[in-house]
Amino acid sequence: MDTPKSTKNITRRDFFKLAGAGIALTAVNKVALAALPEIVTAEKANTQAPLHPDNGRPYNPVVTLNGWSLPWRMRNGVKEFHLVAEPVIREMAPGMKAHLWGYNGQSPGPTIEVVEGDRVRIFVTNRLPEKTSVHWHGQRVPNGMDGVSGLTQPAIPPGKTYVYEFEAKRAGTFMYHPHADEMTQMAMGLMGSWVTHPKNPKFMQVDRDFIFLLNAYDIEPGSYTPKTNTMLDFNLWTFNSRVFPGIDPLVVNKNDKVRIRVGNLTMTNHPIHLHGHEFQVTGTDGGWVPPSARWPEVTTDIAVGQMRAIEFVADELGDWAFHCHKSHHTMNAMGHDVPNMIGVKQHDLVKKVGDLLPDYMAMGETGMAEMSEMASMMEMPLPENTLPMMTGTGQYGAIDMGGMFTTLKVREGLAKNDYQDPGPYQHPKGSVAYEYIGEVPTVNRPLATDEQSAVEVHVRKPSGHSGH
Repeated sequence: MDTPKSTKNITRRDFFKLAGAGIALTAVNKVALAALPEIVTAEKANTQAPLHPDNGRPYNPVVTLNGWSLPWRMRNGVKEFHLVAEPVIREMAPGMKAHLWGYNGQSPGPTIEVVEGDRVRIFVTNRLPEKTSVHWHGQRVPNGMDGVSGLTQPAIPPGKTYVYEFEAKRAGTFMYHPHADEMTQMAMGLMGSWVTHPKNPKFMQVDRDFIFLLNAYDIEPGSYTPKTNTMLDFNLWTFNSRVFPGIDPLVVNKNDKVRIRVGNLTMTNHPIHLHGHEFQVTGTDGGWVPPSARWPEVTTDIAVGQMRAIEFVADELGDWAFHCHKSHHTMNAMGHDVPNMIGVKQHDLVKKVGDLLPDYMAMGETGMAEMSEMASMMEMPLPENTLPMMTGTGQYGAIDMGGMFTTLKVREGLAKNDYQDPGPYQHPKGSVAYEYIGEVPTVNRPLATDEQSAVEVHVRKPSGHSGH
């Protein structure tokens, strides 16, 4: 995994390192470079190594889950970035791609990292078919830089480039997204993360620092483009526009102090749950939480428009689940409009349908886990560009998960910048749940009788206020 560098003094070797990581510089002439920072884009959806600063103030970089951080250039003491809003193709998991809107080749766009007190200048080029703007969610900026089109600025027309410039006043975790036709543009994936690091790199320092956004899409099986008028009935719940098994693991060393920053730009709340460890909520988009106000949790609810930073010590080896605890949010697109067939005998139906469709398989009589089991054993017929509801396998078989699900992989002996998937955890002998071989006691139940007990219920409609 290569580490992208800032765009100051990009060499030919640096260019090919960036390209090898799925990141490339667009071709621009020298005159344009004098006025605008280079446009850096990403094509691959894998997690890139942290962007260590080689100029400007020092900081401890974050790692964007299935994403990357945007390089910059220093110009007369100002940190300059170039965002390009444009249509993108995002692989949500192997076997499915979505036609979204994003920044610099990906949705979400690249994470922007600065340091508290930095003077920041962001060039925003609009390559969308409609006007847009950028709001720097949660940050203290001059009113004219707040990015609400029509209210604080003219919208950015297609083909134009606007400039935002302000001081990054407060350290913390933030987001950026449009405030122009935002229902459409955010439903299409136009968003990104922003981190303002503290001036003192030792303040609340951690060993590994991850960030991602929660976002949701409504993409019909067999199609590529999200529906933009959906309010709640989404069918793809994602971490950084990826669904399991396409979401990379969070790889850490045993006893690392770990921070995970999560922002919610979906239309509902998400109880984010970590297995095997307790954590504390140490930050919100309003600032750091004082130590005296923290308490241990294993689940934290993140409401719409909120960001949360959680911290813990990864002191338990293993592959630990990390997911939204709303069960429908850990499924993929085939979950809607499927009737509950548990307990329904389908033998006659299978015979009749089989006369018309020889490959027809009855599913759901004993639950939906058989879908992932069948998918692992044979190629199931699905519409083009569609993922099964539950997919992905582990060393013990089908994992029966999709959507907002990944793993925290705690290992020993990892190199400082090693975030590669180390593979399945090798459990110590005798530490895995196993089948009991022996006689199972019978269940003692009361004898059934023919008499049916009944309770007579009298219902009286209330009138007036009944004394209230």
